[in-house]
Amino acid sequence: MATLIRWRGILRVALCVALFSAGAAHAQQSTAPALGPETNLPLPRFVSLKASEANVRRGPSLSHRIDWVFQRRNMPLQVVAEYGHWRRVIDKDGQGGWVHYTMLSGSRTVLISGDTTPLRARPEPDALENAMLEPGVIARLGSCDPNWCRLTAGGYKGWVTKSAIWGVGAAEIRE
Repeated sequence: MATLIRWRGILRVALCVALFSAGAAHAQQSTAPALGPETNLPLPRFVSLKASEANVRRGPSLSHRIDWVFQRRNMPLQVVAEYGHWRRVIDKDGQGGWVHYTMLSGSRTVLISGDTTPLRARPEPDALENAMLEPGVIARLGSCDPNWCRLTAGGYKGWVTKSAIWGVGAAEIRE
């Protein structure tokens, strides 16, 4: 009888450990970013428009109606879904649709949003201004720390605050 009670105690401990482990694994999975079913890349993620024109469709196939056409090469877009060779993308204003993956590039660009933004020599608010970037300018994205990103635009290089651009995650760090 004592052996039976001891085994029940061991089984209870094993069951508690298994349940705790399963709960911890579930907690880790829920905090990890979602991965696209086609590319196994994080969703959402930022990309850029490879072509100077790309049809934006209502659904993920050629048989779906074209809602509009993106007409700005290198425009940053955010991929929010995947289906076969199609990517659901949105722009800075949250407008979007389905675009064939061949129209997209992994090269990262950002869009200057808001007011005219100084491109600074160093990631400091009082650093020398290399240039002033107008709203709507598209720039190549370089490295990013928690508050600043290094950009290249119109032959100029420098740093801008993350709050002045669209096309990079608020917590994103790039080397």
